[in-house]
Amino acid sequence: MPRRSYDQYCAVARALDAVGDRWTLLIVRELLGGFRRYTDLHADLPGVSTDMLASRLKDMERDGLVTRRRLAPPGAATVYELTSRGRALRPALTALADWGAPALGEPRPTDAVRAHWFAVPLMARLARHFTDGTAVVGIALDEGEFHVLLGPDATGTADGPAGAATPRYADGPAERPDLLLRMDTATCAAVAADRLPLAQAIAAGRITVTRPAAPGAGPA
Repeated sequence: MPRRSYDQYCAVARALDAVGDRWTLLIVRELLGGFRRYTDLHADLPGVSTDMLASRLKDMERDGLVTRRRLAPPGAATVYELTSRGRALRPALTALADWGAPALGEPRPTDAVRAHWFAVPLMARLARHFTDGTAVVGIALDEGEFHVLLGPDATGTADGPAGAATPRYADGPAERPDLLLRMDTATCAAVAADRLPLAQAIAAGRITVTRPAAPGAGPA
Protein backbone atom coordinates (compact mmCIF):
# COMPACT_ATOMS: atom_id res chain seq x y z
CA MET A 1 0.00 0.00 0.00
CA PRO A 2 1.25 3.53 -0.71
CA ARG A 3 2.09 5.54 2.36
CA ARG A 4 -0.58 8.00 3.44
CA SER A 5 0.67 11.56 3.53
CA TYR A 6 -0.53 14.93 4.72
CA ASP A 7 0.88 16.28 1.45
CA GLN A 8 2.19 19.37 3.20
CA TYR A 9 5.64 20.83 2.57
CA CYS A 10 6.38 21.04 6.29
CA ALA A 11 8.94 19.22 8.45
CA VAL A 12 6.35 18.42 11.14
CA ALA A 13 3.98 16.99 8.56
CA ARG A 14 6.76 14.92 6.99
CA ALA A 15 7.68 13.53 10.42
CA LEU A 16 4.05 12.64 11.12
CA ASP A 17 3.81 10.94 7.74
CA ALA A 18 6.35 8.44 9.12
CA VAL A 19 5.55 8.22 12.84
CA GLY A 20 2.08 9.70 13.29
CA ASP A 21 0.16 6.43 13.02
CA ARG A 22 -1.14 4.69 16.14
CA TRP A 23 1.44 2.35 17.78
CA THR A 24 4.45 3.53 15.76
CA LEU A 25 6.10 5.59 18.48
CA LEU A 26 5.37 2.91 21.08
CA ILE A 27 7.20 0.41 18.88
CA VAL A 28 10.11 2.87 18.82
CA ARG A 29 9.93 3.04 22.62
CA GLU A 30 10.27 -0.74 22.83
CA LEU A 31 13.15 -0.92 20.35
CA LEU A 32 15.14 1.85 22.06
CA GLY A 33 16.04 -0.86 24.57
CA GLY A 34 17.63 -3.02 21.88
CA PHE A 35 16.53 -5.56 19.31
CA ARG A 36 13.31 -7.48 19.98
CA ARG A 37 11.55 -10.48 18.52
CA TYR A 38 8.05 -10.04 17.12
CA THR A 39 6.63 -12.04 20.03
CA ASP A 40 8.47 -9.80 22.53
CA LEU A 41 7.01 -6.70 20.91
CA HIS A 42 3.52 -8.15 20.92
CA ALA A 43 3.80 -9.10 24.59
CA ASP A 44 4.93 -5.61 25.63
CA LEU A 45 2.41 -3.73 23.50
CA PRO A 46 -0.83 -4.93 25.12
CA GLY A 47 -3.82 -4.01 23.01
CA VAL A 48 -2.16 -4.16 19.60
CA SER A 49 -3.46 -6.81 17.23
CA THR A 50 -1.04 -9.10 15.42
CA ASP A 51 -2.15 -7.69 12.06
CA MET A 52 -1.65 -4.10 13.20
CA LEU A 53 1.80 -4.82 14.64
CA ALA A 54 2.91 -6.60 11.47
CA SER A 55 1.59 -3.73 9.36
CA ARG A 56 3.33 -1.06 11.43
CA LEU A 57 6.64 -2.93 11.36
CA LYS A 58 6.43 -3.19 7.58
CA ASP A 59 5.72 0.54 7.33
CA MET A 60 8.65 1.31 9.62
CA GLU A 61 10.98 -0.88 7.56
CA ARG A 62 9.87 0.87 4.42
CA ASP A 63 10.46 4.28 5.98
CA GLY A 64 13.96 3.36 7.15
CA LEU A 65 13.19 3.39 10.88
CA VAL A 66 13.51 -0.34 11.55
CA THR A 67 15.53 -3.18 10.12
CA ARG A 68 15.10 -6.93 10.39
CA ARG A 69 17.82 -9.53 10.82
CA ARG A 70 18.26 -13.16 11.74
CA LEU A 71 20.19 -14.03 14.88
CA ALA A 72 22.98 -16.56 14.59
CA PRO A 73 22.40 -20.01 16.17
CA PRO A 74 21.50 -21.02 18.79
CA GLY A 75 19.13 -18.02 18.86
CA ALA A 76 18.15 -18.35 15.20
CA ALA A 77 15.26 -15.92 15.60
CA THR A 78 14.24 -12.96 13.47
CA VAL A 79 14.55 -9.70 15.39
CA TYR A 80 13.72 -6.07 14.75
CA GLU A 81 15.96 -3.17 15.67
CA LEU A 82 16.07 0.56 15.09
CA THR A 83 18.19 2.12 12.39
CA SER A 84 20.18 5.26 13.16
CA ARG A 85 17.19 7.26 11.89
CA GLY A 86 14.90 5.37 14.25
CA ARG A 87 17.25 5.90 17.22
CA ALA A 88 17.28 9.60 16.44
CA LEU A 89 13.67 9.70 17.68
CA ARG A 90 14.82 9.22 21.29
CA PRO A 91 14.87 12.96 22.14
CA ALA A 92 11.37 13.29 20.69
CA LEU A 93 10.11 10.43 22.87
CA THR A 94 11.83 11.93 25.91
CA ALA A 95 10.09 15.26 25.26
CA LEU A 96 6.74 13.49 24.83
CA ALA A 97 7.27 11.58 28.08
CA ASP A 98 8.07 14.81 29.92
CA TRP A 99 4.98 16.44 28.44
CA GLY A 100 2.74 13.48 29.23
CA ALA A 101 3.99 12.80 32.77
CA PRO A 102 1.58 15.20 34.52
CA ALA A 103 -1.33 13.22 33.04
CA LEU A 104 -0.26 9.92 34.63
CA GLY A 105 -1.74 10.33 38.10
CA GLU A 106 -2.74 7.05 39.72
CA PRO A 107 -2.80 3.97 37.47
CA ARG A 108 -6.27 3.22 36.13
CA PRO A 109 -7.72 -0.28 36.66
CA THR A 110 -7.35 -0.95 32.94
CA ASP A 111 -3.74 0.28 32.71
CA ALA A 112 -1.04 -2.24 31.83
CA VAL A 113 2.38 -1.56 33.40
CA ARG A 114 5.85 -2.65 32.34
CA ALA A 115 8.91 -1.62 34.32
CA HIS A 116 10.91 -0.55 31.27
CA TRP A 117 8.23 1.93 30.19
CA PHE A 118 9.75 4.29 32.76
CA ALA A 119 13.19 4.10 31.17
CA VAL A 120 12.85 6.86 28.58
CA PRO A 121 12.03 9.70 31.01
CA LEU A 122 14.18 8.22 33.80
CA MET A 123 17.45 8.18 31.81
CA ALA A 124 17.90 11.95 32.00
CA ARG A 125 17.19 11.99 35.75
CA LEU A 126 19.81 9.30 36.40
CA ALA A 127 22.41 10.98 34.19
CA ARG A 128 21.87 14.25 36.04
CA HIS A 129 22.25 12.58 39.46
CA PHE A 130 25.10 10.12 38.86
CA THR A 131 28.05 12.23 37.79
CA ASP A 132 30.67 10.18 39.69
CA GLY A 133 31.50 7.73 36.90
CA THR A 134 28.66 5.31 37.61
CA ALA A 135 28.16 3.50 34.31
CA VAL A 136 25.38 0.92 34.79
CA VAL A 137 22.34 1.44 37.02
CA GLY A 138 19.84 -1.36 37.54
CA ILE A 139 16.23 -0.47 38.31
CA ALA A 140 14.05 -3.03 40.10
CA LEU A 141 10.27 -2.64 40.41
CA ASP A 142 7.62 -5.16 41.34
CA GLU A 143 6.72 -5.28 37.63
CA GLY A 144 10.25 -6.21 36.54
CA GLU A 145 13.75 -4.86 35.99
CA PHE A 146 15.60 -2.80 33.43
CA HIS A 147 18.97 -1.08 33.44
CA VAL A 148 20.33 2.23 32.24
CA LEU A 149 23.78 2.63 30.71
CA LEU A 150 25.30 6.00 31.55
CA GLY A 151 28.87 5.42 30.41
CA PRO A 152 30.35 6.28 27.02
CA ASP A 153 28.88 4.45 24.05
CA ALA A 154 31.58 2.51 22.25
CA THR A 155 29.73 2.75 18.93
CA GLY A 156 28.84 6.00 17.26
CA THR A 157 25.07 6.36 16.74
CA ALA A 158 22.58 9.04 15.84
CA ASP A 159 22.39 9.77 19.57
CA GLY A 160 26.00 10.86 19.64
CA PRO A 161 29.53 10.09 18.43
CA ALA A 162 31.53 7.15 19.68
CA GLY A 163 32.71 7.82 23.20
CA ALA A 164 29.84 10.18 23.99
CA ALA A 165 28.10 9.61 27.31
CA THR A 166 24.61 9.16 25.88
CA PRO A 167 22.24 7.31 28.24
CA ARG A 168 20.75 4.11 26.85
CA TYR A 169 18.59 1.45 28.42
CA ALA A 170 17.96 -2.27 28.10
CA ASP A 171 15.19 -4.46 29.45
CA GLY A 172 15.94 -6.99 32.18
CA PRO A 173 18.60 -7.02 34.91
CA ALA A 174 22.13 -5.89 34.11
CA GLU A 175 24.85 -8.53 34.23
CA ARG A 176 27.16 -6.32 36.32
CA PRO A 177 25.42 -3.16 37.54
CA ASP A 178 27.39 -0.59 39.50
CA LEU A 179 24.24 0.15 41.50
CA LEU A 180 20.81 -1.39 41.90
CA LEU A 181 17.92 0.94 42.75
CA ARG A 182 14.84 -0.78 44.13
CA MET A 183 11.61 1.18 44.42
CA ASP A 184 7.86 0.91 44.00
CA THR A 185 6.04 2.02 40.88
CA ALA A 186 4.66 5.22 42.42
CA THR A 187 8.17 6.35 43.38
CA CYS A 188 9.57 5.50 39.96
CA ALA A 189 6.75 7.45 38.26
CA ALA A 190 7.38 10.46 40.50
CA VAL A 191 11.14 10.45 39.84
CA ALA A 192 10.66 9.88 36.11
CA ALA A 193 8.20 12.78 35.96
CA ASP A 194 10.68 15.00 37.88
CA ARG A 195 8.17 15.53 40.67
CA LEU A 196 10.50 13.87 43.19
CA PRO A 197 14.27 14.44 43.08
CA LEU A 198 16.23 11.19 43.07
CA ALA A 199 18.39 12.31 46.02
CA GLN A 200 15.30 13.11 48.07
CA ALA A 201 13.71 9.74 47.28
CA ILE A 202 16.89 7.95 48.38
CA ALA A 203 17.19 10.02 51.57
CA ALA A 204 13.55 9.32 52.44
CA GLY A 205 14.05 5.58 52.04
CA ARG A 206 11.68 5.32 49.10
CA ILE A 207 14.58 4.02 46.99
CA THR A 208 16.95 1.35 48.30
CA VAL A 209 20.45 1.55 46.83
CA THR A 210 22.72 -1.50 46.79
CA ARG A 211 26.10 -2.11 45.23
CA PRO A 212 26.18 -5.70 43.96
CA ALA A 213 29.41 -7.52 44.71
CA ALA A 214 31.70 -8.22 41.76
CA PRO A 215 31.68 -11.87 40.59
CA GLY A 216 34.13 -13.89 42.67
CA ALA A 217 34.59 -11.17 45.23
CA GLY A 218 34.82 -12.25 48.83
CA PRO A 219 33.15 -10.57 51.78
CA ALA A 220 34.12 -6.96 52.38
